Amino acid sequence: MQPATKRVLFLCSGNYYRSRFAELLFNHLAAAKGIAYRADSAGLWRDCHTHNPGPLSPHTIAALKEREIPLPASLRVPRDVTKADLVDADIVIAVKESEHRPLVTERFPELLDRVEFWHVDDVGDAPPSVALPALERHVRELVQRLT
Repeated sequence: MQPATKRVLFLCSGNYYRSRFAELLFNHLAAAKGIAYRADSAGLWRDCHTHNPGPLSPHTIAALKEREIPLPASLRVPRDVTKADLVDADIVIAVKESEHRPLVTERFPELLDRVEFWHVDDVGDAPPSVALPALERHVRELVQRLT
C-alpha cells in the first residue's frame, strides 16, 4: 500500500512569483526523488490575483524553463490562501518572514505557529538572478530533509 501524499503549502504575497516557483520546483524534485509530498501555493494578500498582470511571473517561467522543469498544461490564476489551506497542510512555508509574518498574524493569528519562515526577497528587493537561486536552495534543502 502506498503512503498517503502529504502536503506542503508555499506562501508569498501575490502567489505569482516566489511561491509558484517554489511549488513547481518542489513538485518536480519530489517526483524525481519519489517522496510522498505534493506542494501547492497561495497568496497572503486578499484578492491577490488583482495585484498581478497574469497567471504566472515571466521570471518564474524563465527560471523553470532554464532548469528544464515543464510548466503545467494550463496556468491557474494566483489564489488567496484560506484557513483550510493552512490547517490541511503538513508543512507551511512563507518565503519572506519580514513581509509575511505580519500578514499571517493579521489574517490567521491562531495558525502562526504552523508557519515556517524563509528569507527570500521579492523582485523589488532582489533581482530574480539572486532571489530564485536562493529560493531553489531552500526548496532543495526541504526536499532533502523530507527524503
